Amino acid sequence: MLTSQRKQLILEKLEAEGQVLSGALSIQFDVSEDTIRRDLRELATEGRLQRVHGGALPASSAIAPFSERKSLKIEAKKSVAQRGAQLISSGQVVIIDGGTTTSELITFLPRHLAITVITHSPGIALGLVDHPSIEVILIGGRLYKHSIVTVGAAAIEGINTVHADLFFMGVTGIHPEAGLTTGDYEEACIKRAFSGRAAETIVLASPEKINTASSFVIGDVSLVNTVVVENGTDADWINAVSEKGVSVIMTADHDNESR
Repeated sequence: MLTSQRKQLILEKLEAEGQVLSGALSIQFDVSEDTIRRDLRELATEGRLQRVHGGALPASSAIAPFSERKSLKIEAKKSVAQRGAQLISSGQVVIIDGGTTTSELITFLPRHLAITVITHSPGIALGLVDHPSIEVILIGGRLYKHSIVTVGAAAIEGINTVHADLFFMGVTGIHPEAGLTTGDYEEACIKRAFSGRAAETIVLASPEKINTASSFVIGDVSLVNTVVVENGTDADWINAVSEKGVSVIMTADHDNESR
């Protein structure tokens, strides 16, 4: 079998099963594990998968530049963002992470909603400038241009002065075993810090993030209290996440019931 054929079969198996294991692939294709690891390494370099210990997971498409991600799964992002907005109550202090889905979230906040928003995203802050009832606190630091958010020691210092009710965390991947991941080391640190300052952490999980992984781990799935997903999301994934103690709310659950 040609290397290109083997790689294609690996990708097909990954799409069908959600993960591949080096040992099992070695047996399936009757080649050494070194050969399989080389295949996985080359596919990872091409952005086709994310290598993890013992094998590989689907690579998240949510690590593209912000301008490209804005048009990715836009209807799904709007759907989970609208449902997420319903979880916010007047009087709360709400941390809103940077990202394309959270950018949709703020468009669904009612004009009468009186809350304080804390963010390290200039875009989120600017998006709330004309909201009459929302006070905005912008966390400073070095601007990470890829995601248009602030990072670094100054950002962490600002975060550590906060006690919030909710944190809407942006992720590029959420996987029952690989956990919550993102494409940048410093961003992962910021997200962990924010989560530690909030009573409840919520992830708005549009389809391209589910069962995928990126290079840097924010934490285990259990770091999150609630995940909002589209109706029809894979039941096995929902069950696996629920077993970690996470409430899963679907966009059709307008009565606020969760699994």
